[in-house]
Amino acid sequence: MSEDVRLVAWVRGQVQGVGFRWFTRAKALEIGGLSGFALNLADGRVQVVAEGDRGGCEGLLDWLTSDDTPGRVDGVTEIWDTPRGGCDGFAIR
Repeated sequence: MSEDVRLVAWVRGQVQGVGFRWFTRAKALEIGGLSGFALNLADGRVQVVAEGDRGGCEGLLDWLTSDDTPGRVDGVTEIWDTPRGGCDGFAIR
């Protein structure tokens, strides 16, 4: 049985103004079973929150740290937590 988790990731680099949130949402929908959001932060980072099974969240994190993202990712800081709910689907905020 798969464990449900909450992933919160802060993505640093050239990640605003390049479609990063849109592509993150598309990847989350492609993986399936994830809810959450991608949000531009005032300091230039993008915050990604995803809830779902651990495998799906790990897949999204793998993509966030890959060379397949738009823009340029200089680093990702993540924390893992228990799901909190409250998100319907995967949104761009």
